[in-house]
Amino acid sequence: MEDFYDVKLTEIDGQAVSLFGVFDGHGGSRAAEYLREHLFDNLLKHPDFLTDTKLAISETYQKTDTDFLESEASAFRDDGSTASTALLVGDHLYVANVGDSRAVISKAGKAMALSEDHKPNRIDERKRIENAGGIVIWAGTWRVGGVLAMSRAFGNRLLKPYVVAEPEIQEEQVSGGLECLVLASDGLWDVVENEEAVFLGRSEDTPESAARKLTEIAYSRGSADNITCIVVQFHHDKTG
Repeated sequence: MEDFYDVKLTEIDGQAVSLFGVFDGHGGSRAAEYLREHLFDNLLKHPDFLTDTKLAISETYQKTDTDFLESEASAFRDDGSTASTALLVGDHLYVANVGDSRAVISKAGKAMALSEDHKPNRIDERKRIENAGGIVIWAGTWRVGGVLAMSRAFGNRLLKPYVVAEPEIQEEQVSGGLECLVLASDGLWDVVENEEAVFLGRSEDTPESAARKLTEIAYSRGSADNITCIVVQFHHDKTG
C-alpha cells in the first residue's frame, strides 16, 4: 500500500479553508508520503493563496515536485505519486489533479468529473510528451518511455521532463446543488463508475461511512490496485 491522504481544516485572514488530498504512490511510497507531509503546508504559505488561488496551486505543486526531487537526490529509488486534491475557499471549490487519481462531484443529482485522468494516450498529453522529446509506447498498456502508465506525476526523476507535476485545475462555485465530492485513487475508479460513487457519497449518513463503503465495494470487486477514498458531503443552510 503506497497511498497516503491528507485533510486540513483551517482559517486564513478570517476565511475558512478546507483541503483534501489523495496521493497514490508508485515505485515506492516516499513521494506520496512527502506530499502528505508538505504539499498543503506549502500551498497555505503561498503569498497569493487567497488572491490568486489557481496560480498558487500551480506554482506550489511544481515547486513541491522540485523540492522532493532535490530531497531525494542521493537516493537510488525513483518513485512517484499522483495528487488529486480539492480546496474549499469560501464558496469556491478548486480541484487540482496530477496523475490518474480522480475527483468527481454530485451536482443536482448528477455525477460530474472535475478531473481528467492523465494517461499517455490522451491526444494532448501524448503530443506534449513527444514535443518534449519523449515517447509513448504500448507495453501492456500505453506508457511513457515504456515505463509509466500515467503522463503526469510528482517524482519520477528519470522521466523528467516528459512526466510533469503541473496540475490541471477546475473551479466550481459552491451552490445548493452541490451535494458531495469523491476523491479517490484509481484502485476505486477501476471498478466503480462515477455515478455509483457519488450516489453512495450523498446517500450514506456520514462521509466516513460512504468512504468506507466505497473502498469495501472496490475491494470486493477484485480491484488489484491501492484503494484510497475521501468523501466530502455538503450541507447547505436551507433557511438562508
